[in-house]
Amino acid sequence: VQLQASGGGLVQAGGSLRLSCEASGRTFSRYIMGWFRQTPGKEREFVAAVNWSGGGTHYADSVKGRFTISRDNAKNTVYLEMNSLKPEDAAAYYCASTPYSAYVGPYDNWGQGTQVTVSS
Repeated sequence: VQLQASGGGLVQAGGSLRLSCEASGRTFSRYIMGWFRQTPGKEREFVAAVNWSGGGTHYADSVKGRFTISRDNAKNTVYLEMNSLKPEDAAAYYCASTPYSAYVGPYDNWGQGTQVTVSS
């Protein structure tokens, strides 16, 4: 499965963005999907994950109540709706998939990053 993330951009603090990650291949629905983010000089951190059906989700404490992860298996796409954005949310965002039955992964397949910039 190849992953292609998009939707990043520049937004003011308090604003919203929606990231998308489209997967190629017919086995998309078999994978737990996650979003991660990374800023220069820091380790990549987990943001959110969604299970195979979309009925189960898991979030980092820092984004709970502001971000929503979802998926559309018919479109082979996972989304990250980001609201009430803060300057500290600025990062390169990556989507990833794991074949394991756990939100923590490990994730073994990564898309390219999409940059989110939040101005204060």
